[in-house]
Amino acid sequence: MNRLQYLIRRLLLIVPTFFGITIVCFMLTRILPGGPVEMKLAQMRGMGGGGEAGGGAQAAMINEDVREQLNKQFGFDQPIWKQYTDWAFKNCLGMRMKSYEYPDRTAWELIRSRLPVSMWFGIIAFFASYMICIPLGIAKALRHGSPFDFASSAIVFTAYAIPAFAVGMVLKMFLSGTIDGLWDVFPIGGFESDAAVAAGGWTLFWDRAYHMVLPVTAYVMTSFALLTIMMKNSLMEQMSADYVRTVLAKGASRTRAIWGHALRNALIPIATGFGSILGALFAGSVIIETLFEIPGMGQLSLNALVGHDYAVFMAMLVITATIQLLGNLISDFCYMLIDPRIHFD
Repeated sequence: MNRLQYLIRRLLLIVPTFFGITIVCFMLTRILPGGPVEMKLAQMRGMGGGGEAGGGAQAAMINEDVREQLNKQFGFDQPIWKQYTDWAFKNCLGMRMKSYEYPDRTAWELIRSRLPVSMWFGIIAFFASYMICIPLGIAKALRHGSPFDFASSAIVFTAYAIPAFAVGMVLKMFLSGTIDGLWDVFPIGGFESDAAVAAGGWTLFWDRAYHMVLPVTAYVMTSFALLTIMMKNSLMEQMSADYVRTVLAKGASRTRAIWGHALRNALIPIATGFGSILGALFAGSVIIETLFEIPGMGQLSLNALVGHDYAVFMAMLVITATIQLLGNLISDFCYMLIDPRIHFD
């Protein structure tokens, strides 16, 4: 099987995998208790005042009369297969469905308003992580056992052991002026300032970058340890391989053997992370976005889950599942670019 045939097969397998994911999650949203109907009924009971007798009668009326109307409003009175086919085809994979929490907006309108924010955060975090991890891992491999290796390992694992929210809170305390007497250098939260939005252009660009300093720092500090150690171990393994010793025996310099041969093969394990990184790039980070009040996809997904807004949740699932599946395909493609020895028979 050549590479093109392999990629075509993998691309075709995405379709049944995607529908399998959406079918399972769609059924769970209909089976699990506490759905939008129950949420609406609870709100109605809470708004009903009066005495105990009147309140009890009103609650009974709401339970019996309004439940059927709400089920019909949300489409829950239909068989589950009919609900899924309407969701998948009539509503374009749920993108045209009205949000349960924001009835005047569709799921796609909400996602479209949040997606650029998460992409800003994700792209900056992606490049920052890889621009730090790969050079640091290479430097640690070339200086294995040195004081630099031990010191950098201590820093890497210390940062990895601290949760992202704890790093973010410490950064906010020391650099956002939340404690009197400490530095007030960066914004305490948000994605952009009103003045920068009004100015637009490069002013808005640098204002957004300024707001992203602390969130990206918190994200990178808690996520780059694995990539760094993976890069180091992979390069050290390649440096001790027979083909590197053969290159050195033929008279090549150590620099050429490492940078011209070993490094390319050492990047293969790093390519496996492209799929998950790409998914996080679009999906956002729930913890970081909540802590720094960034109105991105992560915060939207949290609100959809807490509020049982399954219309928005399923639409976001479509995007994240598609990106994750395509990301895995991109990882395989990177394999082929990095190592031509890979076969697909």
